[in-house]
Amino acid sequence: MLRQRHLGTATLALGLVVLTDVLRVFLPSVITIFGQAASTPAELLGAFALGWFVLALAAPPLVRLVGSHVVGVVAVALLGVARLALTAGPGGVVQLWLAGVGLLAGLVWLAATATRGARAVPGLALGLAAAALGHVLVGTYDLAWRGSWAAWAASGVMVVALLAGEVQLARRSAVAGPVPDGRAWLLVGPASVLAGMVALSPAVVGTATSYWFGAPGTASTPLFAFAPLGVALAVFLLAALTPSRPRARLVWPVLLLVGALLFGYGPPSLLTVAVLLSATGLGGCLALADGVAGPSARSATRRGYAAVGGMLVFAVVSVLYYAAYDLGYPNGWLPALVAALTGLIALEGRLRPGPVTAPATGDLGAPAAAPAAGEPTTFARLPRVPIAVLAALTAFAAAVVHEPWPVATNRPGPPEQIRVVAYNIRMGFGMDGRFDLPALERAVREADVVVLSEVDRGWLLNGGHDTLHLFSDRLGLPYVFAPAADTLWGDAVLSRWPVDRARTRALPAVGAPTGAQALGVTVDFSEGVRLAVVSTHLQPPPAADPVVQARAVAEFATGYADGLPLVVAGDFNTEPGDPAFTALTDAGLVDAFAAARPVPTSPADDPRAQIDHVFVSPDLVASDAVATPGTASDHLPVAVTLTLPGGAG
Repeated sequence: MLRQRHLGTATLALGLVVLTDVLRVFLPSVITIFGQAASTPAELLGAFALGWFVLALAAPPLVRLVGSHVVGVVAVALLGVARLALTAGPGGVVQLWLAGVGLLAGLVWLAATATRGARAVPGLALGLAAAALGHVLVGTYDLAWRGSWAAWAASGVMVVALLAGEVQLARRSAVAGPVPDGRAWLLVGPASVLAGMVALSPAVVGTATSYWFGAPGTASTPLFAFAPLGVALAVFLLAALTPSRPRARLVWPVLLLVGALLFGYGPPSLLTVAVLLSATGLGGCLALADGVAGPSARSATRRGYAAVGGMLVFAVVSVLYYAAYDLGYPNGWLPALVAALTGLIALEGRLRPGPVTAPATGDLGAPAAAPAAGEPTTFARLPRVPIAVLAALTAFAAAVVHEPWPVATNRPGPPEQIRVVAYNIRMGFGMDGRFDLPALERAVREADVVVLSEVDRGWLLNGGHDTLHLFSDRLGLPYVFAPAADTLWGDAVLSRWPVDRARTRALPAVGAPTGAQALGVTVDFSEGVRLAVVSTHLQPPPAADPVVQARAVAEFATGYADGLPLVVAGDFNTEPGDPAFTALTDAGLVDAFAAARPVPTSPADDPRAQIDHVFVSPDLVASDAVATPGTASDHLPVAVTLTLPGGAG
């Protein structure tokens, strides 16, 4: 019965789901609200984010002074209130501080849960899996960003269930029998960062699948993008909930390390393999850590510090990994380092086991079956196969439900005019720090061809959304994506007509920390009418003009078009008259906004800089050029109507 044997596991799992929901708001809020559109130094951003985790180090002494159950109930109540308040959609500074308070409350609750001797591994494994399932069931568009009654109802049920479980635990006696190994609590943070970054991320899985359908180096709209997540969840849960055999103990850390290395350094085509290896290895490492504590690990306060310290690792790794795109150092080694650390912690528990002085028990003291000869002492087992099968089937069902069916078809005869929109969407976050898909959709609703910059497809720092998959689904337009900074961040083209000949070329970095590329696609309007479209986002080196990148884009675009009518669009980070702008016009391209200037596009709430542009070949006639007002991003979208060669004006 759940109330007698697994209430602690279920409560821990549900609490981790709620805490993950808050983290998916807190992390991007630090960037978009505290960061003030990249005007805040990365070092200050990191210090602000880390500060909340450092404050949680006061939780273990507080628990020792007040009591774990009192602290746990109060912390869960604050976590739940903050989570529901975030669903209300305040945005801005209020959102930032609500998310911070919710995060701190969640960390304090985690420390209280650890100090009372609760078993970590089953709840952690189920919590990570449930968080991934919840994310895929909403298509990576979290309930916290939605204001519908359904979002409120689901959020409310989750928070009430968590609080009820915590209250029930507070009414029960302390855990009987052997105490779980505190090293497992130290794994909460590393496991969470690996799960959110690669192993159990629906967005990463969807992006990985899309690379199966694209030309080399690019990605296209896949079929059933989230389906591989079902496999990842199944192998993760089976590995995590199955007692680890001594002979297999080295297999799991090796699989996890190889998966992390593939994620950091492998080609996009192997991203799916990285996910599956990481999921399997992470589950196995958790199983290794699910042991009984020795005398040196029995201190309740130490377990509390282990839980908070593990989450501090989560924060440090997250900050260091994503700050690399602002500061310019390599970051592919960080996931591998966390994987190695996770493996070492897990192996430490098996290589130096503590003595067993009492029969194995469930998480509330219920007797468990005695272990077989030669098998490590374990606690009450969960029905791992049914749980894994249920998780896999749920993920497969979500893949079908959220399968986008965008269709690009040739209408009867080619069009005379098309509407082109170029938009830097800042990973989908508006000036108020909200992830607002409806506002983004309204900004480009009338477009025939959409060129996107700063497209995020699963960065943990931005909440783990696949913005492109969501955007494509809402618009009903298939996409072609090309990575720039890494396999999950770059530029895209969406079109109402079929596209082919996708090509991408990396641009010279010239000292800029973030990578840049140029993506070329050819739009086929039928009857031999075709249009070359090049999407780019120039990344200038510090305090310099991106003229070298602009010349590379012009060379690539004119060569790619090879005589076809040509559109080059995106965020160029250069203004009319600057060297980079002039390099594009000197290459024979025409400023499609020349007759409408000035057309400021950034920042969106008070536009002053003209840095988003559309350039065309001389055989295209531009009209109705505008920058559409709105704050769904920190840039304004620029739109222009193009008359194709031979079309009626």
